[in-house]
Amino acid sequence: MFNDPDVMRYWFEPAHATITDLEADFDRQRGRDEQRRFIVEASGRRVGIVELMYIDHVHRNCEFQIIISPTEQGRGYAGAATREILDFAFRALNLHKVWLLVDTENAAAIHVYEKVGFAVEGVLRQEFFADGAYRDATRMAIFQRDYLAAAR
Repeated sequence: MFNDPDVMRYWFEPAHATITDLEADFDRQRGRDEQRRFIVEASGRRVGIVELMYIDHVHRNCEFQIIISPTEQGRGYAGAATREILDFAFRALNLHKVWLLVDTENAAAIHVYEKVGFAVEGVLRQEFFADGAYRDATRMAIFQRDYLAAAR
């Protein structure tokens, strides 16, 4: 996934050239208190990655990121993984707010995020350069109180 330019376009980063580059990046980030990274599995297969990044314990917020393999998309894995990591963020880490940035043209992802409870906060115009063009990013967020109320 991380070496697929079509996938990475939506993550606003260039694809990793080799698996060695990807492993080095993961090793560099392992054990850092300001992030949590989990593998999404289904029937014993690795189908994606979900992350909480830039965890700020003072302001009690963080950024959410997810990638599901293109061959596994449309099977409900993104929604299930998002709900699980939000549960971890709000119950275990006691965060107040989780936010994300998504390519404004990525309607499928926006639909999943809205279904889970994220709401649009605004649009960052020409925020990222990906796939040969500047891309707008939609910022979305969900608050602990709203998530916990809906989870009852």
